Amino acid sequence: MTLAARLAPRLPPRLVGAGAALLYPWFEPELRRLADFCPRGGTAVDVGGWYGPWSRRLARRSDRVVTVEPVPHLARQLAAAAPGNVTVVQAAAADRTGEATLWLPPGGRGDRGVSSLVRREVHGTALEVRCAALDDLLEELRVTDVGLIKVDVDGGELAVLRGAERVLRRDRPALFVELEARIQPLGPVLSLLNDHGYTGWVLPRRTWVPLSSFDLTGHQYRRGHVAEHGLLRRTLAPHRRYVNSVLFLPSGHRPRAAPHLARCRRVLPAPW
Repeated sequence: MTLAARLAPRLPPRLVGAGAALLYPWFEPELRRLADFCPRGGTAVDVGGWYGPWSRRLARRSDRVVTVEPVPHLARQLAAAAPGNVTVVQAAAADRTGEATLWLPPGGRGDRGVSSLVRREVHGTALEVRCAALDDLLEELRVTDVGLIKVDVDGGELAVLRGAERVLRRDRPALFVELEARIQPLGPVLSLLNDHGYTGWVLPRRTWVPLSSFDLTGHQYRRGHVAEHGLLRRTLAPHRRYVNSVLFLPSGHRPRAAPHLARCRRVLPAPW
């Protein structure tokens, strides 16, 4: 268990949320670049809210944020500490609506941020939770103007996206999706989003580059040891960049400040 995960249960929820909001943009620099891809106004959806670093930032740009978090105590803390325009839903996003088994580390409470509907070797504790397709959930909440969906579900990304296909066709939101080749093959997610007319972008350094020009799987296998480091350690060593999230935009769109595709050269992952 990382230092941050050990400390979090012992601190007041509002302090933990504020600390996560402060540190996380340095752990995940794309969060500092929201203006590049997140439109102002409308609704943003934060799937896998954890302690709320994305929800807090999104609340500054969007009229409304819907945060989906399946771990009970995290959902309660989010609801207690989130800005007033954030709606917290205690559920796991999936490709159906009903109940599902959520997997957590042995003896864990979900503080590490690796809980998932997809069981793997780090998991040992099972918890029955509500699950919901985003299409159904957003219809229930009467949301019709989704500008961004952020997905961090530790292996369940394909199911989340399948459960949001009506929203993808209707609103064409930007998608920010965590993808880990060590957990799930990337191909099914990339194929699904390609069929929906989306193009991927990554931020390995300071400039957005097309995913087609970046060997994401190779980079992750070479830098996999960095992924085992905790939030504090990776925040204090930002030069040890580990790219595990992809921005997807409707084809023909690109992040603000990104070079035009015609000028993009073949970009290989940094050798660090």
